[in-house]
Amino acid sequence: MLSYSSSVIQFFVSVFISLCITEALVKLPENLTVPAVIVFGDSIVDAGNNNNLVTVAKSNYPPYGRDFSGGISTGRFSNGKIPSDFIAELLGIKKLLPAYLDPSLQPSDLLTGVSFASGASGYDPLTSKIPSVFSLSDQLEMFKEYTGKLKAMVGEERTNTILSESLFLVVQSSNDIASTYFAIRKKQYDFASYADILVTWASSFLKELYGLGARRIAVFGAPPLGCLPSQRSLAGGIQRECAENLNEAAKLFNTQLSSGLDSLNTNFPLAKFVYIDIYDPLLDIIQNPQKSGFEVASKGCCGTGTIESVLLCNRFNPFTCKDATNYVFWDSYHPTEKVYKVLSVGVMQKYVGSFL
Repeated sequence: MLSYSSSVIQFFVSVFISLCITEALVKLPENLTVPAVIVFGDSIVDAGNNNNLVTVAKSNYPPYGRDFSGGISTGRFSNGKIPSDFIAELLGIKKLLPAYLDPSLQPSDLLTGVSFASGASGYDPLTSKIPSVFSLSDQLEMFKEYTGKLKAMVGEERTNTILSESLFLVVQSSNDIASTYFAIRKKQYDFASYADILVTWASSFLKELYGLGARRIAVFGAPPLGCLPSQRSLAGGIQRECAENLNEAAKLFNTQLSSGLDSLNTNFPLAKFVYIDIYDPLLDIIQNPQKSGFEVASKGCCGTGTIESVLLCNRFNPFTCKDATNYVFWDSYHPTEKVYKVLSVGVMQKYVGSFL
């Protein structure tokens, strides 16, 4: 009888999951439907809302989107699709979740969900102000406008049903921690105090979202920020090791965010606020890339992979890799489409019963 090592088996399982992304991997409980996916957040789930802003935080130019259908630079901070696309697809809603500000957006797109996310934003209002992008308050105002459009299309009762049954994704905190805190807020607060403030801002936003009709809300924690290629370059020493101070900050924030969501669930029993752990799954891929079918985890595909992101990741950089599927990271800050596939499938398989 043939025998295979567990690492080989895990590799083929990960490849199978990646190839079967369009299959019915997520089965909803009977009598439950998800009409739309509605997204708030930062560059991880920004599908192009920043494209017309005067800001460096946009990616609507090559080589971004290189592996997207048609090779189009849509404004997604990736070589291809992003998590919101995959989650909408896994739920059988649609293959791409458009940006709310996409000029080609059709009225019918509103019925199945959009992304209000803005790259470089955060829970901290200062985080969005520095790069001149849409704050969470701005995103909430766009959502209010969106609900008004829905009511005009299908009436108030149907709109309320869509909102209560849709899956809301909130993906924030990376820019707050990696940029705003260590560059500015560190002079004002120790990190534990700042994490408390971030959770207070997050809770306030989530309460507003609840008041506007959201009931199924998935809130993503911070990733292992110290292992992003840019942070390895800036704070990882000569060997470009993971910057443990950033990882510890992310873990502390995640603990406090999870507790904050527990409190919201107690106070708002008609809603489900679900903490999504992205730290451990991504760290596992970074530390054991071969297990998930990757080769390079310490640097990105774009350019030298050590510091390039947004404007530095451009078509004139001669060092950009030929095949991004071997890389965990696309640029020095954002994962590749392939990693987003693996993480999105894992998230949906683990948590779908929790928020539905």
